[in-house]
Amino acid sequence: MINSSLKQLGDMLQAKKISSVELTQTFLSRIREYNPNINAYVALDEAKTLAQAKAADARIAAGNAAPLTGIPIAQKDIFCAKGWHTTCGSKMLANFVAPYDAHVISQFDAAGAVNLGKTNMDEFAMGSSNETSYFGGVKNPWDFDRVPGGSSGGSAAAVAARLCAAATGTDTGGSIRQPASLCGFTGLKPTYGVVSRYGMIAFASSLDQAGPMAKSAEDCALMMNVMAGFDARDSTSLNREKEDYTRDLNKPLQGLRIGLPKEYFAAGLSADVGKVVMDAVNEYKKLGAEIVEVSLPNNGLSIPVYYVLAPAEASSNLSRYDGVRYGHRAAEYTDLMDMYCKSRAEGFGAEVKRRILIGTYVLSAGYYDAYYLKAQKIRRLIAQDFVEAFKQCDVIMGPAAPSTAFKVGEKVNDPVAMYLEDLYTIAVNLAGLPGMSIPAGFSTSNGGKALPVGLQMIGNYFDEARMLNIAHQYQQVTDWHTRMPELNTQKEAA
Repeated sequence: MINSSLKQLGDMLQAKKISSVELTQTFLSRIREYNPNINAYVALDEAKTLAQAKAADARIAAGNAAPLTGIPIAQKDIFCAKGWHTTCGSKMLANFVAPYDAHVISQFDAAGAVNLGKTNMDEFAMGSSNETSYFGGVKNPWDFDRVPGGSSGGSAAAVAARLCAAATGTDTGGSIRQPASLCGFTGLKPTYGVVSRYGMIAFASSLDQAGPMAKSAEDCALMMNVMAGFDARDSTSLNREKEDYTRDLNKPLQGLRIGLPKEYFAAGLSADVGKVVMDAVNEYKKLGAEIVEVSLPNNGLSIPVYYVLAPAEASSNLSRYDGVRYGHRAAEYTDLMDMYCKSRAEGFGAEVKRRILIGTYVLSAGYYDAYYLKAQKIRRLIAQDFVEAFKQCDVIMGPAAPSTAFKVGEKVNDPVAMYLEDLYTIAVNLAGLPGMSIPAGFSTSNGGKALPVGLQMIGNYFDEARMLNIAHQYQQVTDWHTRMPELNTQKEAA
């Protein structure tokens, strides 16, 4: 049952083969058993969760069920959920209880889904390994000595370990796709503006985007049907007609043009990851796809551009945490300025402070034109590269991450090495395009232990339904997305 798709679980609930309460209790039991070692969840409230499950059972009995009614979903702790601790992985918000629901949360509530709990994450979504969380790092379910990726590492580990039926995540520079690759599941970052950011704690407002994290493309399509849609409370939300993201899942791929950027298969890519990715591309050839080489000449500039723009926006967004209205306040201080300084010094972790300092610097007088403005111009060039590439192909494919999951602590003291983990994902956010990672196989080059590898897919604007179709067809002829880690063995080793 824990490996069943969302559609299968929905059918079981509708047929009364299982109740939402029973399904929810199954996942809660697994969370109690495995979460102490994995640390995927930071907030649980079994009474609230089971109350939602009971309400879902009543809704099913009354014949008013939607496709996700009664299905337990984990929510990344970046989304405000009324009455739940919403910490964003930071000491600054460790005691904050949200007074309202984010749009994403309210959409799942309206669909009758069950909130299993809030998942761990890099502090304020700043990180690629989930090691910057105030609540401790998350372990990769495939190997507890390795990271799950970040910043959505808690949701990633929960999906991979089957501690939920599916989960939500956010992606600012790859924070859904990179952990999806490292943990072996399907993760989708939609086109910027398709999913409302209302109630989603801001890191970099022009880059942040919420998306689904689930076992399969079909599961992600069902979640997108709930998450996507216009929200007047978010000024960046796009006013578009509702889509059915499952509509094209079964279309054949004959004639599909897949673009392989030569820049994605150059220095920096592990040979074992490259082999798995190319094996997946060859599988697409068998399904009728045509392969063309494309170029993204400015892709190498995406990391320096991102680490100018994202910290600049973070510096602005995080200025609200001053110890006055909400969040951590220092216990002792002499005056108002001292309270600001001590509260922020105590409340923020090292990586957040680093990015605030960088962001404040590039926005300061005398440096704005040299750094921030120049980065915005290069961002436009990066987006234009994709426009040119899509004239030659329908979808772009390549690696989601340059390597498999790395060891805990391996890169935590080397920020540049950590930033390079997002080498293939950041440009997608800078351009506002949709991107996803799907399980494509395993590498055994890390001491013989099999670790997941993800295939990244990048689509043109609003091409999510087509991307889900392309991923779904691949998942009909492969079983990588059904593989589960051996948690009991990992637990004993831990």
